[in-house]
Amino acid sequence: MVLEHALLNVKAREVAAFEAALCEAAPLIAASPGFLGIEVRPSIESAGLYLLLVQWRSVEDHDPGFRGSDRYSRWKALLHPFYEPFPTVEHFAEPISLSLP
Repeated sequence: MVLEHALLNVKAREVAAFEAALCEAAPLIAASPGFLGIEVRPSIESAGLYLLLVQWRSVEDHDPGFRGSDRYSRWKALLHPFYEPFPTVEHFAEPISLSLP
């Protein structure tokens, strides 16, 4: 499993519209092959900042998979206008096994 991470900075005064667009966009990503789950968490300290976490079977399922699809074109049209600046997306591997008491 691969974890996609992005910090989304939503333009001031557009939070409600962003959250409505996100609800509309969610089924687009959920319909993608290799999609395993999504979380979007608003920051407690910083208004308009969201943590996006998407679980994929592989990086390729995200890109070129979802990003090369017609669903991504609609996702982009719905959500990208809200970001300032545009987020950096990173992919993370399985967690490191830690021995805790």
